[in-house]
Amino acid sequence: MESKLPDVGVTIFTVMSQLAQESGAINLSQGFPDFDVSPQLIDRVTHYMQAGYNQYAPMQGVPALRAAIAAKVEALYGGRYDPETEVTVTSGATEALYAAVSAVVRPGDEVIIVEPAYDAYEPVVRLNGGVPVFVPLSFPDYRIDWDTIGRRFTPQTRALILNTPHNPTGTTLGAADIAALEALVGLYDFFIICDEVYEHIVFDGRSHQSLARFPMLWPRSFIVSSFGKTYHATGWKVGYCLAPGVLTREFRKIHQYLTFATSTPVQMALADHLAASDDHLALADFYQAKRDRFRELLAATRFRPLACEGTYFQMVDYSAITTEADTVFARRLTTDFGVAAIPPSVFYHDQRDDHVLRFCFAKHDQTLEEAVEKLCRI
Repeated sequence: MESKLPDVGVTIFTVMSQLAQESGAINLSQGFPDFDVSPQLIDRVTHYMQAGYNQYAPMQGVPALRAAIAAKVEALYGGRYDPETEVTVTSGATEALYAAVSAVVRPGDEVIIVEPAYDAYEPVVRLNGGVPVFVPLSFPDYRIDWDTIGRRFTPQTRALILNTPHNPTGTTLGAADIAALEALVGLYDFFIICDEVYEHIVFDGRSHQSLARFPMLWPRSFIVSSFGKTYHATGWKVGYCLAPGVLTREFRKIHQYLTFATSTPVQMALADHLAASDDHLALADFYQAKRDRFRELLAATRFRPLACEGTYFQMVDYSAITTEADTVFARRLTTDFGVAAIPPSVFYHDQRDDHVLRFCFAKHDQTLEEAVEKLCRI
């Protein structure tokens, strides 16, 4: 059988996590927290399971959760979304991204992807017959070159995929980026798919520049986010998509045939928790302390941390240690020194290698300390 994705194998996250397990290494590769979910949130899930909320949820998501999402977005960003027609709950952010791309990309359409990029973007574009057009971030500051993006636009350009805060680099969109994006919107007719799953993890007093804030941008945008990163519950796989009604109608046509509906008791519990608690507002301070501690520990190593404005990932330059390819060094780091990281070259279509690694610092301090103790031996 001829493969539709002949050059796609198992994701790097699976590969490195499996290698870490086989080697007994500390896993700072895959981006999942090792913190407990709030007991109050667990209690609400249990409550709804015991109360009989165990059948299919509405395809678009339970009304209470959609209303809570809309209220949060308006409170934080000023964007007003109708919970009935413009908010859709999905089985994780990756499903939402798949549905958003599938809703608008047709065979032959070009989609601009900023690299390094989360590895789900390109395959989804290709599966829908689209043509990925890649624009690299600058190194080592990982900023978007908007002039280059502008030059990549053609009559076939259908969409631009953005991610802020950005995985894997930890950079964020600022005022100049938004102004440049608005200028492109004034020149070209295209859709924006913006991955904002780390929206609450932004550091050093910055504000998350959600596209929901900007009247020129949200009418043509699918904004994707997730509860997994926010509530330390990545295994629950609950995300959502914000989009104007005309886009949401097309989005839901795809969503209903992907997963149809998402876990009912979990949705009900998230609705209660989001309405009753603002602990998502404390997430930035929590993770900034983790970032600062990790960077402080790394000062004793030969790794050089790059700037980190958000997410729970730290990019580090290892060029003072070796000239090995990042894929080779990441494997050796795991098997020989007992710490697993992600080699970012896998997030580039041409496997560009800047001799950096990505560590996840969403771990207990003791785990980070033990990992850096091992890194000090290199």
